[in-house]
Amino acid sequence: MRKALVGSLGVLLAALPSTRASAWGQGEQSVTRFLVPFSKRLMIIGAVMFFAVAPMIAQNSDLQQKLAAVKQSVAENQQRLHQYQWVETTQLTLKGDAKPPKQFMCQYGPDGAVQKTPMGPPPEPPSGRRVKQRIIEKKTEEMQQYMGQVKSLLGMYVPPDPQKIGQAYQAGKVSLNPAGGGVTLVFTDYAQPGDQMTLFFDTAARKISSVNVNTYMDDPKDKVTLTVQMASLPDGTNYVQQTFLDATAKKLQATTTNSNYQKRGAY
Repeated sequence: MRKALVGSLGVLLAALPSTRASAWGQGEQSVTRFLVPFSKRLMIIGAVMFFAVAPMIAQNSDLQQKLAAVKQSVAENQQRLHQYQWVETTQLTLKGDAKPPKQFMCQYGPDGAVQKTPMGPPPEPPSGRRVKQRIIEKKTEEMQQYMGQVKSLLGMYVPPDPQKIGQAYQAGKVSLNPAGGGVTLVFTDYAQPGDQMTLFFDTAARKISSVNVNTYMDDPKDKVTLTVQMASLPDGTNYVQQTFLDATAKKLQATTTNSNYQKRGAY
């Protein structure tokens, strides 16, 4: 019995190394079977991510190029417009009542701001009693003050500011949409929170064709919208041909037309 026990123990000991080798071999095969599919999965995931990100990279590059073209176009046109003087005609409608149109001779001053000189005879003083005259004068002053504030606000949008365009891009507040003959660029939070500016850029002519603005005065409830139509002079200079402003809270609409562009000294 003792011999049999010793013999059995010898057989087990002899078989032990081969059992370890077999177990190691099976473990190595298991690891291999795990790593090969895992590496394939990584390759597939990488390929999917590449094809998903590649269009985004291309679109971002296209957006950068279009924004650069817009900024260059704006800068060049502003330089050219400084050589001109033109006539601005504004027609106001307040609560459905059309006011007499006003005309101004306009040109850029040394400080880069537009200087306006009234054209035509001065407005007639209000008729009636002194109390009525004061009421009319007060309302007129209030409206002129409000219009001044509106024009200052809209001056933040037209012409578009290259610096603000760059800031909007850095903040991820610009989207690019293809359109017939060009692209539409939509800016959000451009000049103040919650506003939106949309401009159509003619890629062939490398010019802005139109601008639409949705913004507000001090109170977001005091909404102001602006529609701008651009045109070109014979030398290719791009300019604001007509704007339509709608201040819904005040029930005020203003249509401004710019015409009769002449090089300075040509009059």
